[in-house]
Amino acid sequence: MNIRVANDLDYPALRSIYLESRCKHFHWADVEEMTLEDFDNHTVDEYIILAEEENRILGFVSLYLPDNFIHNLFIHPDFSGKGVGGLLLNASIEKMNKPLRLKCVSENHKAMKFYEKNGWKKEVEEGDKEKYWVMVYE
Repeated sequence: MNIRVANDLDYPALRSIYLESRCKHFHWADVEEMTLEDFDNHTVDEYIILAEEENRILGFVSLYLPDNFIHNLFIHPDFSGKGVGGLLLNASIEKMNKPLRLKCVSENHKAMKFYEKNGWKKEVEEGDKEKYWVMVYE
């Protein structure tokens, strides 16, 4: 598996992964409101790292470097549970300075377990309409 920085040619596949993964796993969200363009809107000014194998993009992570913040981590549904997320997390840790932070929707139990298994700690639960945990990696 290859980990590398994304480029403009990768964006069609990244948009697709972002949409497919959210539609499949975000049971608390309104799927009808999700679009391919959400990827572009939700990753403005972010550093994007992707995982690929045999020229197929398996997943990506988007980082907001000034705040050492992981904004998005998404794996194509066909490759979930195959170690892609862990590799992308490690690449993020190498790129940024500790402590790193991220937010994880409280309803996303699978993701919460994944982050905790990889050394992240819950810091505080926030949000009014939609609850999420701020998590830290030191």
